[in-house]
Amino acid sequence: MATVTFKIYRYKPGAIDPPRYDTFRVEVEDHTTVLDVLETLRLDDPTLTYRHSCHHGSCGTCGMLVNGKEVLACVTNVLALKSEVVVIEPLRNAPVVSDLVVDMTPFFEKYAPVEMPYVRHSEYLPEAEPPEDVGEYVRFESCLECGLCLSACPVVATDPDYLGPAALAAAARVVQEPRGHDLPAIFQMVDNDEGCWRCHAAMECSAACPNGVDPGGLIMFLRKTLLTQRE
Repeated sequence: MATVTFKIYRYKPGAIDPPRYDTFRVEVEDHTTVLDVLETLRLDDPTLTYRHSCHHGSCGTCGMLVNGKEVLACVTNVLALKSEVVVIEPLRNAPVVSDLVVDMTPFFEKYAPVEMPYVRHSEYLPEAEPPEDVGEYVRFESCLECGLCLSACPVVATDPDYLGPAALAAAARVVQEPRGHDLPAIFQMVDNDEGCWRCHAAMECSAACPNGVDPGGLIMFLRKTLLTQRE
């Protein structure tokens, strides 16, 4: 057991008091995650708001800032942070709804129009032969729609019109594996000053991604593809 101090951002819409940080001292064990701590604290303070669902890094709903870095709270081990004080805040670059909850509407307004199919060809174990009645192995796309990449992106912080790394990565996946999509429409969507050319290649999005999507690399793929078409 170890005792760790947690400073948690608090904000309620319409409240007279300005946003603040509440401080708690919590005993944690080797396996304790940030989400475990929040759920423990909420037993005493039901007004503490945050999102969560799957508890194992699959749904993306518990994205937040922990000590200034974008993480999924459910798979972030407290003791692995090696910090006596853990600061928990909402994601950047999105309107705060309440405490650690942000409004994901701007995210989906840009992400959804790409209409990336959720099922993709599986690139794993290419030497494996699927059973005859299966045809080919497929898997789900990797993006969890957590918004961590948008929080980490310095361009999103300064340009609300930027399409953003999640939507651009989804567009790149459509280009890589069209699955019946209208590719000219996708190229038109991303080939402009607020699309893939607005990216500064900081690669903070790829560093923040919890599931290996590599949005920055996929944006570079889009640029290369568009430039190749112009030759």
